[in-house]
Amino acid sequence: MATMSASQTLPPAAEEKVGEGENDRKTSAVETVKVPAPSVHVLYDGYSCIENGNMRANCSCVLIKGKPNVIVDTMTAWDKDKIIKGLSSHGLAPSDIQYLVGTHGHSDHVGNLNLFTEARHIVGFTIYENDEFFLHPFETGERYSISDAITVVPTPGHMAEHVSILVASVNHGMVAIAGDLFEKEEDIANPRLWQDAGSEQPHAQKTHRSCVADLADHIVPGHGPMFTVTEEHRALLKEQLESVS
Repeated sequence: MATMSASQTLPPAAEEKVGEGENDRKTSAVETVKVPAPSVHVLYDGYSCIENGNMRANCSCVLIKGKPNVIVDTMTAWDKDKIIKGLSSHGLAPSDIQYLVGTHGHSDHVGNLNLFTEARHIVGFTIYENDEFFLHPFETGERYSISDAITVVPTPGHMAEHVSILVASVNHGMVAIAGDLFEKEEDIANPRLWQDAGSEQPHAQKTHRSCVADLADHIVPGHGPMFTVTEEHRALLKEQLESVS
């Protein structure tokens, strides 16, 4: 994982060079355009509970608004209209999304991939667009940069090919959109909550939980509202990582 501390965020704007246009060929100046940092918006909070002996669950769905626009985790197949409504509240349609990220392949996180046919898809460790698949060594721990402010990080644990997204945002500082690396804030004090939800690689999940908390000011968990990361959270996660149990 990176060594950037939770208090470190990217500047509020990145610089992008724009070359000479048709109307300014007589000048050799290169214009500098400010690209605003993205903002993070939770369209819908995830949840999970036992009801009448059955599990009821859906994932957090998150919009990263900026250049580019990114949607993270598209809920279940029955949530198409909710996603369209959520995007519309931010003045966007599915065709305005340039990247879709599914943190992992469980059905409550990838139910509406086909709403976003104009976007490049990253689902777990797979990056693809239409029938073209792009090779990237997530399995060796290498990150994938969508932009200077948006990075996809391999965080195996809940599933072997699980990713999280780090966003240096203008509205919440460094945000980790963590999928089911974290079920909800309460699973920090009570690890049974994430363990009982299933983990293919429990020790790896412990490791990445601690690393992500060290980086983030806020975490969007897979099945609960966004929360602020505290020093108490970080200390608990380190203690759990060092425990043999």
